[in-house]
Amino acid sequence: MSKFIRKLSQAWQSGLQPMGFRAGQSGSQRPKMLLIASLAQVNVDSLADYVAGADAGLLRISKLSSGTETLKKMSQAVPDIPWGGWLRDISWGEMKPMKMVGCDFVVFPAANTSLAILQNSEVGKILEVEASLSEGLLRTIDELPVDAVLITGEQKEDYFLTWQHLMLFWRFADSLAKPLLVSVPSRVMTNELQVLWEAGVGGVIVEAGVGGLKELRQAIDKLTFPPQRRRRKAGALLPHISGAGPDAATEEE
Repeated sequence: MSKFIRKLSQAWQSGLQPMGFRAGQSGSQRPKMLLIASLAQVNVDSLADYVAGADAGLLRISKLSSGTETLKKMSQAVPDIPWGGWLRDISWGEMKPMKMVGCDFVVFPAANTSLAILQNSEVGKILEVEASLSEGLLRTIDELPVDAVLITGEQKEDYFLTWQHLMLFWRFADSLAKPLLVSVPSRVMTNELQVLWEAGVGGVIVEAGVGGLKELRQAIDKLTFPPQRRRRKAGALLPHISGAGPDAATEEE
């Protein structure tokens, strides 16, 4: 399995309330929300400063041949974290011979990515969907061969988190049994991260800057686990008794 997907799944599951009498991990030991550094292009020599504090690096790729070569250099320059490729407008012809060298996971848009991506079974797969996805399509995601989901939307330069975003995040988290990722502005506040964590977000993608992401890393490490996190699909399943007893079958006259 992808190193990043394994870590993301652990962080996502750590917030679920344990059932029964089994003792859970202490708050200091349980993994919390992951921080992913997003990059368009950066000098490899200064790469370590850009991704400092991040759990993973994510390179936006518009041309697969050149993008995978750059990704390979990045993963060699900073091998301490897993690296992924964020595929943008990759054609079917490029996807067919796809071989992501040094790539641990890929993020790809549902609307225009070929199913040929399935032939690469060694990398984690994160499905990128629009926040406006209909309820019918949203319910099908759990049946797809993907490991996690990323919600995207229009993000302007002065982008900031709103109550509308929070409602959308709750909607997706309550409907999915897969880890959830969202994109947030680099100036996101600690209290905003806390409500995202409580809503069920397993990781945030942030545009990497020169100063790195150390402050965000510290803010995430200080997040507190809520007493109970709600999950409709991840909740315990009660035994189902098929058929009713003889008394129930007797119809009242």
